[in-house]
Amino acid sequence: MKGFVQGADRQQTTLLPECLEDWVDENNSVRAVDVFVEALELRDLGFEGVDPAATGRPAYHPSPMLKLYIYGYLNRVQSSRRLEREAGRNLEVMWLTGRLAPDHKTIADFRKDMVPRSRRFARDFVELCRKMGLLAKASVCHRRQQVQGREQSRQQLHAGQDPAPPEAD
Repeated sequence: MKGFVQGADRQQTTLLPECLEDWVDENNSVRAVDVFVEALELRDLGFEGVDPAATGRPAYHPSPMLKLYIYGYLNRVQSSRRLEREAGRNLEVMWLTGRLAPDHKTIADFRKDMVPRSRRFARDFVELCRKMGLLAKASVCHRRQQVQGREQSRQQLHAGQDPAPPEAD
């Protein structure tokens, strides 16, 4: 009997290669991101590069870049360098982008160009997540109440009053 749970031998080969599809659960939020971005008409939203250029180095299609951008937003990964690392090691991101791993400069440039367009589809994406049960309105309302309670306590402290005791959740 061994004393600890043992991991797999790194040198062990497998008969069949593992599929990324097997590693991403059916209820994973990256599936909602994938469905949402694939349903968008990127050309109509003003994205450049939807059609490949005739010359020069091939560029990344805006679709996987947008998926990476939304993934970073949902998972609070704000740094382009961190998103670059996630694209190379995170199975969810590999599944989402088809194992594309753009460098941090490409990600930063896409984000810079993305800001004016983001408001157009952000509302639709949040609505899709709510329909899929990934976001609950109750949790948003609860968080808003918490923030308002903190703000009220700060105002009372500045006014020289004792803040009200916190309410039980």
